[in-house]
Amino acid sequence: MATRVAQDSARAIAFEARGVSKVYGTGSSAVTALRDVDIELFAGEFVVLLGPSGSGKSTLLNILGGLDVATSGHVRFHDTDLTACDERALTRYRREHVGFVFQFYNLIPSLTARENVALVTDLAPGSLDPGEALGLVGLGERTEHFPSELSGGEQQRVAIARAIAKRPDVLLCDEPTGALDVTTGIVVLEAIARINEELQTTAAVITHNAAIAAMADRVVTISSGRIASVRANATKCAARELSW
Repeated sequence: MATRVAQDSARAIAFEARGVSKVYGTGSSAVTALRDVDIELFAGEFVVLLGPSGSGKSTLLNILGGLDVATSGHVRFHDTDLTACDERALTRYRREHVGFVFQFYNLIPSLTARENVALVTDLAPGSLDPGEALGLVGLGERTEHFPSELSGGEQQRVAIARAIAKRPDVLLCDEPTGALDVTTGIVVLEAIARINEELQTTAAVITHNAAIAAMADRVVTISSGRIASVRANATKCAARELSW
């Protein structure tokens, strides 16, 4: 069932990017991935970033997540200026505040689902129990299965459980359904939406699938390294209501 979107004015700002550009390489071989980007992401919201391949979506997400740094401009996460952080500070920021989910699951084949999640919980104080994290994504009865014994969608949900087990403030997802069929993709999106709602984790999802935008509080469209548009949904749909 569609739900009404909360007003931005009631939300704290989680991320604030101003004048952010990213250039790879130098001279004639330089490639500009982002061009003077200004954007805010609010705490607890579900944001979908749309755009074609090469538009700069992943670069922006990586900068917000501390995996990459801007060539120019500033990015703040609450009171922290990420662009002023050294690599050690960025590592601590990623460990304490950010969960990542990618198109490919990056699970360790020789470890069970529980053990894959425990890789994170053993390092982060105050983490969820691995079984609890797996329960949040609907895999409470699959904790002792190895990746080879799980479907693609189940493996992606293990990856989500691993990402959220440390109770991150932010969940950054880069094409989390890109390698999945429609039915399985919906289950994965339901897991992300549940984490966003129950843990109040800010969720940003990159996708080229415009249908997924109906789930979002806001939709950010990126084109040629620039923010082309930002729109708020008056209501948002559940994953099972999407028409792919």
